[in-house]
Amino acid sequence: MRSIPVHHAAGMVLCHDITRIVPGEGKGPAFRKGHVIETGDIDDLLRLGKEHIYVWDLAEGFLHEDDAAHRMAVAVAGEGIVFSQPCEGRINLLAAHAGLLCIDAANLRRLNMIEEVTIATLHGNVVVEPGQMLAGTRVVPLVVDAAKIDAVEACCAQYGPVVSVRPFKPLRIGVVTTGGEVYHGRIKDAFGPILRRKFEALSCTVMRQVFVPDDQAMTVRAIRRLIEEGADMIAVTGGMSVDPDDLTPSSIRAAGGEVVTYGSPTFPGAMFMLAYLGEIPVVGLPGCVMYHKASIFDLTVPRLVAGERLNRADIVELGHGGLCAMCPECRYPACGFGKG
Repeated sequence: MRSIPVHHAAGMVLCHDITRIVPGEGKGPAFRKGHVIETGDIDDLLRLGKEHIYVWDLAEGFLHEDDAAHRMAVAVAGEGIVFSQPCEGRINLLAAHAGLLCIDAANLRRLNMIEEVTIATLHGNVVVEPGQMLAGTRVVPLVVDAAKIDAVEACCAQYGPVVSVRPFKPLRIGVVTTGGEVYHGRIKDAFGPILRRKFEALSCTVMRQVFVPDDQAMTVRAIRRLIEEGADMIAVTGGMSVDPDDLTPSSIRAAGGEVVTYGSPTFPGAMFMLAYLGEIPVVGLPGCVMYHKASIFDLTVPRLVAGERLNRADIVELGHGGLCAMCPECRYPACGFGKG
């Protein structure tokens, strides 16, 4: 840090705030610490009574905080990310489009182990909207050793980006609703409208809904027929509990489904089933999906729509954070549900 004449300050980094006082209005910072002085700022500084100012000497091999934050942001960003303008040494990463937020938590830990580097993100595996803030990057000091930013870039080159937004695929969804009470018209189906709304929010279309009684052979035929008609995913509702006449899990198996899991460590959503018929995911959805704003649907289906193939370990991981607090007013996804 050194004092220099204002006339020689262009290109230097201000190392303290400079206050402007407006009589009758108040006072506030005219220039903030870390500001890179431009030629056009010199007259303003003189009008503020500054003949000399204290600046950082940005020695070779060091970076200003704004430059460091930008290089870090570029390094950690994957697909679907845009940047804010730097503000007080911080750059925010924003969603370029709607989709599924993906965070590489292991690589994030590696980067934050580098001294004077700070990167913060939202929890991953949630649906995000265009322009939503997802992460921020900055360094602790006003100027930082460039070698530390080199290390960030090298780590991301080796392990990949930390933050990305996967776009949703416009899948065609086939829905099979089981249960004699709906099939015979004794009660009105309530699941179909909810699934249409949920899938439309993920850029998908429910191509057809088939109603069947509690009959394994009819359920198997319905699943296979929807696939023949071009369904990219099958959602089966009803009959997911352990009552003797609840045949949905056995029907999915009989249709040839390779079962990933029957059961999930999530409340609500414990009776969830996930299977694959080749590349086509088949989800058995318990009744809680109808009644709760946030359920196992919201923790798994967006990931499937974004193209992820889930395995048993992915479902097991949901147990940490898998207990919904049943808040009087649901705030999901701004809560801990499903976030380990």
